[in-house]
Parts: sequence; structure tokens; C-alpha cells
Amino acid sequence: MSGNFEYLHGNHACAVAAVTAGCRFFAGYQITPSSEIAERMSKELPAAGGTFIQMEDEMGSLAAVIGASVGGVKAMTATSGPGFSLKQENLGYASLAEVPCVIINVSRGGPSTGMPTRPAQADIMQSRWGSHGDHPVIVITPDSVKEIYNETIRAFDLSEKLRIPVVLMFDQAIGHLQESVEVAEPEKLKTIERKWVKGDEDGFEPYAATKDAVPPMARPGDGQRVHMTGLTHAESGYPTQDPDTVRRNMERLLSKLEINKKEIEKYECIETVDAEYLIVTIGISARAARQAVKSLRRKGVKAGLFRPITLWPFPEEAFREAAANAKAVLVPEMNAGQLVLEIERLCSDASQVAGLNKIDGEPISPAEIVAKLEELIK
Repeated sequence: MSGNFEYLHGNHACAVAAVTAGCRFFAGYQITPSSEIAERMSKELPAAGGTFIQMEDEMGSLAAVIGASVGGVKAMTATSGPGFSLKQENLGYASLAEVPCVIINVSRGGPSTGMPTRPAQADIMQSRWGSHGDHPVIVITPDSVKEIYNETIRAFDLSEKLRIPVVLMFDQAIGHLQESVEVAEPEKLKTIERKWVKGDEDGFEPYAATKDAVPPMARPGDGQRVHMTGLTHAESGYPTQDPDTVRRNMERLLSKLEINKKEIEKYECIETVDAEYLIVTIGISARAARQAVKSLRRKGVKAGLFRPITLWPFPEEAFREAAANAKAVLVPEMNAGQLVLEIERLCSDASQVAGLNKIDGEPISPAEIVAKLEELIK
């Protein structure tokens, strides 16, 4: 990427990147600590020929985004925990109907209205399993303003290519950081466009099986007839409860993640080659963990950091490789214990797994991570 450097607020970086990626529709309802995204989009979109709508609520926001996407436009919404909860039904609809869209969740303390101005990482499991039923979704967790910018663009690329909702989730502390970011020149940025049906094809099936498990979409006005529903459906798009048809189409839908996992998965490894003590974390906690690893290494402790940038699907193979020689794995997270459950599932019996949890709205410090890991060593 080559462009100009700008000093950006994390939420503003998300908005600027979305417009750069080709987003031309935003519908949302203001909510702390994500409101700056909507505010910036209200300025950026009209200037780019796009549309900004402040909706009446969070449910309507994602419904409008789905409608815009079906109409052929790259679309996004942004919210925080309470609003993310309200979006879950429509997120499930977008998953089943295979509608590309990007949902931003700037996480704050909960449950309920919780702590609107304090950071938390308590939406980890909800981001994957919040909507009912088996459904595909991609969740990306940046830990810097630069990464918010870059991963927002990648979120649109993945969503458009795979016809799948992508959640970009970062905590309030990351969303309200200000850092220098290299901003791309839109005309030089190569972004991915969704696969469209070419011409008026005979026998067009909107949910046909394809090699990559992603059927082409019909562009409105091109002549194809499309039926979309939140019910299980056949390749034709029409509802069915026929067991063989439902199984066949659900298997294709869910296989998108596995077939395309090499493109979806992204992670960062720091000092993991010889790590005997591995730290696994995301967001603002990962920034603290980097400093903790440096401090522990200076003390002669072979510590390392594994940071999933793509949180779901979790990069299992890469994690197992990083944890291969680990005597203990520490999972610092700003919740009562969520990511640690996934790590326990993936670790061998030879590795001790421990959590470091804070639920008071304060970020985890490097010193707290060092102290907890030294307890495990004893």
C-alpha cells in the first residue's frame, strides 16, 4: 500500500477505510463508544456519492444494510454491545441468505448497558454464536489504528468474495486510540468485488453449488429471478424442509469457512519458535502482552505471544504449532473467561491453561501479565 500518512482516531480510521474499500451505504444508530464511526461516515459517504442513514434502532440498521447489499452496494453498520445483541437475528438472516455485509462492534463493558465509556472483551463468544442455529461468520480483531484501517478493507474483501457477514470487533480502548496511519489512494487500491451472474443465464439458480462454495449473485435489473428467504431453501432459493436438500445446501453454506480458511485466517506470532510459556490474547490486551513478553525474555523466561487477528474461524493449526512446546498457556482477557475456553479445547494435556481476567473496565497491564505468568512458572 502506498499513500499519505494521517493521524487518525481508531473509529475514524474504520470509516475512512470503509469508504476507500468501496462502501457506499451506511445505516446505523449512534451508540457509545462507536458513534464516531457513524459521525465520520455521515461526512465521507455523501462526498463519495454514497448514502448515510441514521435509523430508528439497531435491528432496522442491519436490515437496511442487508437491503442495500442485495441491491448491489457494499454496505456497513457500526454499534457496540447492546446494539450488537439486537443485530443478531438479522446477522443470522444475512448468513443464511448469503448477503455480504460488514458489522463493526466497538466493545464496551456489559451486560445490559453496562459501562458505555469503558473497554471490555466480553463479546468474544457472542460474535461467533450470537445468532441462533449453525451459521457461518467471520470475526476480525485488530489491535491498532493501523490494523483497524487495513482490516476494515480486508473485511469488505472477504465479505464480498465469500458472500458472508464479517464482524470487525475491537474494544473501546483501541477504537479511541489515535495513531499515524498510511492511508491508501482509492484509485490505486485493488479491492475485491463480489461474483456476479453474467447476462441473462437460462436456468439460473441463486444458491447453486460451486467449487468455492460461493454462488454468483444476480445484479438487480439484469433479468434473473431471485427468491430470498430466512427459511432453509433449495438451490432455487425457495423454502424447503426436504432433509436431503437442506443437508446439501447447509453443508455448502458452512463449508465456505473451511474451503477458504487459508485466505480468511490471519494471526501474529511473537517469540513463539522456542516459547515454553505462551500468551494468547487480542485487542488492547495484546498490546500489553507484547511488553510482557519483552520483560519476561529479559528475565530469561522463554515467553511468546500468539495473537489471532482472525478470531473466528480460530486459526487452530497455527496456534497448535505455536503452543507445541508450551508448558503453560496464559489467556489474558477483559471478561470472566471466554477465549480461554477455546484455548483449553485446542491444548494438549501436557500444557497447563490459565486465564487472567478483568471485568472492572480497566485494561490489563503488562505487569499483571508478567505477575500471573510467574505464578504459573512457580
